[in-house]
Amino acid sequence: MSAREQILNRLRKPAVAAQPTLPDVAAVFESHGRTEDVAQRTARLRMALEAVHTEIHDVTHANWTDVLLKVAASKGLRHVLIGTNTPHGAELQACQTGEVQLLLYDKPIDGWKDLLFDGVDSALTLARGAVAETGSLILWPNPSEPRLMSLVPSTHFVLLDVDTIHADFYAAMTAQSWSKGMPTNALLICGPSKTADIQQTLAYGAHGPKELVVLLRQSSGSSL
Repeated sequence: MSAREQILNRLRKPAVAAQPTLPDVAAVFESHGRTEDVAQRTARLRMALEAVHTEIHDVTHANWTDVLLKVAASKGLRHVLIGTNTPHGAELQACQTGEVQLLLYDKPIDGWKDLLFDGVDSALTLARGAVAETGSLILWPNPSEPRLMSLVPSTHFVLLDVDTIHADFYAAMTAQSWSKGMPTNALLICGPSKTADIQQTLAYGAHGPKELVVLLRQSSGSSL
């Protein structure tokens, strides 16, 4: 067999490398994960968020709208931006007062960019869940609540149901079936936007909201 034929035979029959054994990720998290109830996960999340200057209010399904509007008014906020066709947005609209104006994100950004960036001072979004281990809120932007709602206004209100707080990131991904489909941007928010200069002077609001206000909504039937 000529050298040419030997080379061609090797090219036609490449060696198939053995597939490495994939780690059993589920078993790792099962053996090292925490065994916690909702109250314990909530406490861990609260501690992590408050450590980075997040404002947290305990609310119920009955009073969360009143709490949000009172907090907004106490901060001197003029607007609260809400998404379109969302149950929580409709609840807030039904309770709005004259002190704070509710604005709908119901038009393309090009039509009202100046107002959004210079005139709207707060927005409300619903969290898909949270991760107690890292103190992270999970946001799932969609056409009803675009990503800009959590990035542009100076104050960001987040409505979080305690039943959606997971022990760790793996638990959140598996419980919510992330592998079946994700949005263009899945956001993990761990506090208000902050940065520091070379002298380590901390500044809030440089790259996003300077205030993060979490409305921690208890399960239906729970009382505070």
